[in-house]
Amino acid sequence: MKIRGPIAALLLTAACAASAQQLYRWTDDKGRVHITDTPPPASARNVQQKPAAGSGPSDAQQPFELRQAVQNFPVTLYTAPACKEFCAMARTHLNKRGIPFTEIQVADEKTRDELRKLSGGEDVPTLFVGRSVHRGYGQEQYDALLDSARYPRAGLLSPRAQAAPPPPEDEKAESDPVPTGPYAPRRSQ
Repeated sequence: MKIRGPIAALLLTAACAASAQQLYRWTDDKGRVHITDTPPPASARNVQQKPAAGSGPSDAQQPFELRQAVQNFPVTLYTAPACKEFCAMARTHLNKRGIPFTEIQVADEKTRDELRKLSGGEDVPTLFVGRSVHRGYGQEQYDALLDSARYPRAGLLSPRAQAAPPPPEDEKAESDPVPTGPYAPRRSQ
């Protein structure tokens, strides 16, 4: 049975919309966690696929200004598992403004070296907007970088809900060791 005309176009549109409703969480060969809406490369590990319900409009439905900014000046946020308050503030600010971004956790020597090479330091959070860099968190500085890259101003985009990536597997094992023995510090209650 061949499907032609408007029915075929409708089915193709539905298939494209369904594929745009997926999020992929994966780890690259350097141990960095990525959350993307495009399928990961074949070398990806720990691939998880989730529906992107409520994650915002598809690329075709996003404002032209946003699509241009994302293409020309992608936003990357470097954080670390030990960075709680300021990294959360940076992530929340980007989410509230509706900015699509990639978050990379600095959890091992490779990612620390990468951050040092790109930014000249190891401070987290570090925000990259295209090739512009801001180390630390400052709402005014983040807005200035995003404005200069022509991202839509605050309040023009729907807020996002991108969560912090979970710590790497080996980081989880080391993150909460309980010291034991006669000289171990006592835990306060």
